[in-house]
Amino acid sequence: FYLTPPQVNSILKANEYSFKVPEFDGKNVSSVLGFDSNQLPANAPIEDRRSAATCLQTRGMLLGVFDGHAGCACAQAVSERLFYYIAVSLLPHETLLEIENAVESGRALLPILQWHKHPNDYFSKEASKLYFNSLRTYWQELIDLNSGETTDVREALINAFKRLDNDISLEAQVGDPNSFLNYLVLRVAFSGATACVAHVDGVDLHIANTGDSRAMLGVQEEDGSWSALNLSYDHNAQNEHEVERVKMEHPKSEEKSLVKQDRLLGLLMPFRAFGDVKFKWSIELQKRVIESGPDQLNDNEYTKFIPPNYHTPPYLTAEPEVIHHKLRPQDKFLVLATDGLWETMHRQDVARIVGEYLTGVHHQQPIAVGGYKVTLGQMHGLLTERRARISSVFEDQNAATHLIRHAVGNNEFGTVDHERLSKMLSLPEELARMYRDDITIIVVQFNSHVIGAY
Repeated sequence: FYLTPPQVNSILKANEYSFKVPEFDGKNVSSVLGFDSNQLPANAPIEDRRSAATCLQTRGMLLGVFDGHAGCACAQAVSERLFYYIAVSLLPHETLLEIENAVESGRALLPILQWHKHPNDYFSKEASKLYFNSLRTYWQELIDLNSGETTDVREALINAFKRLDNDISLEAQVGDPNSFLNYLVLRVAFSGATACVAHVDGVDLHIANTGDSRAMLGVQEEDGSWSALNLSYDHNAQNEHEVERVKMEHPKSEEKSLVKQDRLLGLLMPFRAFGDVKFKWSIELQKRVIESGPDQLNDNEYTKFIPPNYHTPPYLTAEPEVIHHKLRPQDKFLVLATDGLWETMHRQDVARIVGEYLTGVHHQQPIAVGGYKVTLGQMHGLLTERRARISSVFEDQNAATHLIRHAVGNNEFGTVDHERLSKMLSLPEELARMYRDDITIIVVQFNSHVIGAY
């Protein structure tokens, strides 16, 4: 199919969302100006999720992207639950007591998060009571453990990730008398999801990453050009430290079978993830849960098999790697994105495209046609395209949309080719996944004046 530019735009803009941080007395006191986010599905239904929320009882803002595999159930659950676990982990003891007393006496709860959601980002209402009870057990334990010290953000992030993953596993083992819920908790536990989450509070930026989504900072150099600063490491076979970590956790006899064809036990791309109990539970436990579970589970190929060379589980952890960065005035924006973006674009190009989009200033690099035999006609085309691109910046009101347009439509000269974009967006569902992955992006814009004042 050939899509017209308006048709392309309506596909690209279907899931876009923007949030501007409100100003007080005409002043913006937050280090975050706002954010743009968007998703473009390749899977049907899409397996990526995204979340953003302001912490109401502590300072700071949470943003995250979640990439699901073997279905979207785990990514969905993590996207709606993880921020509550992080927020609760950050709360002071008195606030936890206040919340617990309110539940005890049936009073209204203090709101913990203000969500910033697109209408397509839904919450599973059926599971909300179950999810709430697990969260409450967690804060009750935090109350009992009260050490009187304030929790540091790094620790809070690690504890929240591990605890949620533990709860996902536990809920699946306990099951639920309601058959719908029982099937839901099992689907969540048997599917998996990676997570890359940012917590921004003043000049303190923490990135907690589990898996292969990425966080990258866009930095504006003194000459106005843009550079990229990585704030996360992929947990996969390309990361030598990660391969070493996995080998250290298992006997020497398994060294050859742990990582095969660049996958964990020859099956899983990410080396860290939520859910995926096939790589965490003992074989006995897997069998017991599947046998006592609903029939739909037995129809699911994924749950039936046992990974090869499965001797000393767990092989997988949801524990995040946390990186702390003190924001500087030259740090202009943060990009959080699932691997669908990074498979198609280099971080340096991402930094330049978003930087030029946000400032509206293009540093026109000389057209590089290295190694290509270019006719005058093609050169003329490239120059016309470049002129059009400057005006086209204004057609996207959302930085994440602008980035997706480039990720899907860029040609070998690094410019958006409408014909290519049209072809890529009109691929039928079963073909789309062969050409690209789901793409989910959040672009957070920082307030340099506020950061400078710190």
